[in-house]
Amino acid sequence: MATYNPPPRIELPPRPELIAALKQGFLLGSAVLVLMLPPDGTGLHRARFFAGPALRAPVALQAGGPRLADFRGEAASAEARHIADWVADSGDNQRLPYVILDKRNARVFVFDARGVLLGATPVLLGAAAGDDSVIGIGNRAIADVRPEERTTPAGRFVAEPGRNASGEDVLWVDYNAAVSMHRVRAIEPSERRLERLASPTSDDNRISYGCINVPVRFYEDVVRTTFKSSRGIVYVLPEVKPLGAVFASYDVALKHLRAKPGALQLRPVTAPRA
Repeated sequence: MATYNPPPRIELPPRPELIAALKQGFLLGSAVLVLMLPPDGTGLHRARFFAGPALRAPVALQAGGPRLADFRGEAASAEARHIADWVADSGDNQRLPYVILDKRNARVFVFDARGVLLGATPVLLGAAAGDDSVIGIGNRAIADVRPEERTTPAGRFVAEPGRNASGEDVLWVDYNAAVSMHRVRAIEPSERRLERLASPTSDDNRISYGCINVPVRFYEDVVRTTFKSSRGIVYVLPEVKPLGAVFASYDVALKHLRAKPGALQLRPVTAPRA
């Protein structure tokens, strides 16, 4: 075992000089960091997505009240929040970590089993709009998939880790349809997949054959870590169908308001008897 040798003692300058030196060092260090900090390996800067450990339990208004998903300040659409809150309140995720994929905004949210956000990121999706997969598409060669068939299906999927035909570890979302969540692959330069992920709009995020492409570092830090040895539930929001046609969800706040003792109960109006 190596012997620990303490560093030599450093004599600090008088207080005024010390404060000035610290300020100067901080400014210089910040400038160097901005210039030298590299992208995350995918062409995306680190600020492009959020990832962090679960810090607390999901938000609950009161004991026995509604359980809400904790987005930890992350912006999300009303549809994504609706489904995430419903999952947290109903336990539809079966105590498993879960994913909300907002196709319309090309963004994914990963939650732990309690409904606390672990990370969020822009994603690349199927090039064709649609909420269903063509029957038998998972058995076709990728070259035989027509442009209009390259959809990312909507629905609730039991996802599990596995490997694709190339031996790469992926998170299988719909195995029969060959739809997985995996690291973005910048193989064909003309597809500009890294640039699409880094763009400020979701209008150019439709390029895949149906799979969900995420930044490499997000896959390693969030997806792979969360689902390495566990199944999970993936909720893919529809982009064509109404939300209610895909999920049997409910409005969490409204449900608990109606269940509260003394709450106003609305009844249908009936005609008086003759």
